[in-house]
Amino acid sequence: METQRAIRARRMIRQFDPDRPVDPQALHRILTLALRAPSAGFSQGWDFVLLTAAQDREAFWSAATDSDVPDSWLRGVMSAPALVVCCSDKAAYLERYAQPDKGWTDQDDERWPVPYWDIDVGMAALIMLLVAVDEDLGALFFGAHVPTHAAVKNALAIPVDRTIVGIVALGYPQEKKASGSVRVRRRRPTEEVVHHGRFGMPYDPVQPPAKASE
Repeated sequence: METQRAIRARRMIRQFDPDRPVDPQALHRILTLALRAPSAGFSQGWDFVLLTAAQDREAFWSAATDSDVPDSWLRGVMSAPALVVCCSDKAAYLERYAQPDKGWTDQDDERWPVPYWDIDVGMAALIMLLVAVDEDLGALFFGAHVPTHAAVKNALAIPVDRTIVGIVALGYPQEKKASGSVRVRRRRPTEEVVHHGRFGMPYDPVQPPAKASE
């Protein structure tokens, strides 16, 4: 499938067929291609914990949920036969940029305008979502509630210095309807989002940017 088609076909799936496991080779392709994501300084400060065995997924959900009675959204996501817990490693970036070719020897995280260690993991997760489309799978990126992060790390033996950026659920979709958010909110059009030349200037895909008024 062409990249543009995969982008247009991608949807967040919230209910999966629990009786259809994902082909291990498909998971391997998804994870391997995710590692092609860009990372600042080629730091590659990411780790991905793949959960396919029932007991491993149960360990995650037991740690990640703070309710004994899951709602319909959670029940649907819990049906996913594969989960990928996406973690960032901030220290890998600070150490990389303290090397001679970068030269930030103090490893001061205040130098970073935004946490690229988290952004890069998000880019890798997006690649997983797109490759899932190519594999005829459904996928969802979601976050674990912050108060549960310590319990999730403990349950999955994730080092305490890693940050759980989010989780990718994978499986065969049981539903393809648009989410409630999509039904009540429109997709912002390109001309509303893109500013040409400077903020507030109208975007025209066929014309050069107009000069701002003096």
